Amino acid sequence: MKAFAALYRELDASTSNLAKQAALQRYLRAADPADAAWAVYFLAGGRPRQAVPTRWLREQARLAAGLPEWLFDESHDAVGDLAETIALLLPPTASAGEGLPLSIWIEHHLLPLRGLPPPEQAERLQAQWRSLADAERLVYFKLMTGAFRVGVSRLQVTQALAAVGGLDPKLVAQRLVGYTRIGARPSSGDYLALIAPPSGAAAEGTQPYPFFLAHPLQLADDRFEAALGPVDDWLIEWKWDGIRAQIVKRAGLVAIWSRGEELVTDRFPELATAAQRLPDGTVLDGEIVVWRDPPVVPSAAVPPPARSGTCGDAPIGPPVDASGVSARTPLPDDGPPRGVQPFSELQRRIGRKTLGARLLRDTPVVLLAYDLLEADGADLRARSLALRRERLDALLAAIGDPALRPSPLLRAVDWRDCARLRAHAQPGGVEGLMLKRRDGAYGIGRTRDVGLWWKWKIDPLSVDAVLIYAQRGHGRRASLYTDYTFALWDAPPQTPERRLVPFAKAYSGLSDAEIARVDAIVRRTTIETFGPVRHVTPTLVFELGFENIARSTRHKSGIAVRFPRMLRWRLDKPVDEADTLADLLALLPAAR
Repeated sequence: MKAFAALYRELDASTSNLAKQAALQRYLRAADPADAAWAVYFLAGGRPRQAVPTRWLREQARLAAGLPEWLFDESHDAVGDLAETIALLLPPTASAGEGLPLSIWIEHHLLPLRGLPPPEQAERLQAQWRSLADAERLVYFKLMTGAFRVGVSRLQVTQALAAVGGLDPKLVAQRLVGYTRIGARPSSGDYLALIAPPSGAAAEGTQPYPFFLAHPLQLADDRFEAALGPVDDWLIEWKWDGIRAQIVKRAGLVAIWSRGEELVTDRFPELATAAQRLPDGTVLDGEIVVWRDPPVVPSAAVPPPARSGTCGDAPIGPPVDASGVSARTPLPDDGPPRGVQPFSELQRRIGRKTLGARLLRDTPVVLLAYDLLEADGADLRARSLALRRERLDALLAAIGDPALRPSPLLRAVDWRDCARLRAHAQPGGVEGLMLKRRDGAYGIGRTRDVGLWWKWKIDPLSVDAVLIYAQRGHGRRASLYTDYTFALWDAPPQTPERRLVPFAKAYSGLSDAEIARVDAIVRRTTIETFGPVRHVTPTLVFELGFENIARSTRHKSGIAVRFPRMLRWRLDKPVDEADTLADLLALLPAAR
């Protein structure tokens, strides 16, 4: 722990990437592999399951420091970080010996705290922080609270491992996928496997490949041709609103990995069953969505195409799979297929600990595959997307399993035609368009190969809402009120006794100068306080943007919005003219 705490201080004190890289390499070369395994886990973004409840930890630390609750809370608000607050307030250590290795601290002291009876948990916790040197406490509590951040990116950790092992950073990046998953307990063998000489195989076990990520596209309408070239140089797909995933089939074993490096095979048993039909040495990249096939519409009822252009290999009208097979229903107004459901449907499965038969029946999922990364054990990522897509379509057509479907390809006559497709993405299940160069390779993350994949998202939904609650932020914003709760009116103007109903929280979208101005208004207009939350006089209106909307019984407003953020401060709009819940409900997919 002492060496890792020293590394933390060195990394935290430096803004030089070269200095941080040198510190990482020095630590990894000198550390015992068991300690290095955990160091890489935390530095690369791993978070163990919470060892003790945060509220309980605060109370134990407050009692040990001998402080009243109000003073501890004020200290926390001023510092902005719970781990740092506890480390500063605890009585100093009387004496600390040489200390234990990082791996021993994690495996034999921190992780076993989870699930212990409170009295035993309190006794062990106090013994642990008394035996830690003051300089080590901060790191220990950051690991315990899941707030370990030290200004080192996963790419920097990858580069350090590559330098220590004398390896290609791309190989190390591949090996790191899944290393930081929740619940992982990395061992010395796991660390040594990261820096071992290449085996020559495309991949090992059921490891996925690092996900290739798209860059956001923000171009004026008249700049597309100049910036991107002809539209025919690109494959165009819907940007699905689901869970990005890779399905890996090797040596008879199937694994499903999310982009967050979670092994989610048990969450999607129907996909795991379908994937058993894939040949060994296959890796698919795609999006998991809830899909319900709509009723079959007789061919006579299918309306004629709305315009020229093609979707897949057939005229626009009915949606067409990439393989050229017509879908069951027409493509309404050139919009996305009707089978895909909003992300809120998928959340029903994500949030459940157990998957009952009814839930599986009510929320059927499919993988909409858009890339083939490995075939017959050969890594295809360096080949062109056009070739990978051709082989993907042939593979899925041969398997013929409805749970594994090719993501439909769209074709536009020109970029203006493409913009019209994007305009019809809003009804649900998609977030816009994906543009991928036909001749592009499959890269790593979002830091390389800029310009091969673009995400052209639809404009956000928005309403004008009223700020009613405010709370202090964290870190450098710990002294400012930056986290806000917004509300909408429950009735139109001139309605007697209408009320503001909270519906969303947001903390991003304002400049530092705007935050300072709002902070001053919050302090001046506070009506009452509830712990760290201030209830303010409704005087401020903001335009809030969000990606999607769904009904929710867990919210007072009856609505849940996805990724809310402040688009602008409506200084021109009085509070009485803010939007209503009816305006918000009108944005539901069924209402549009």
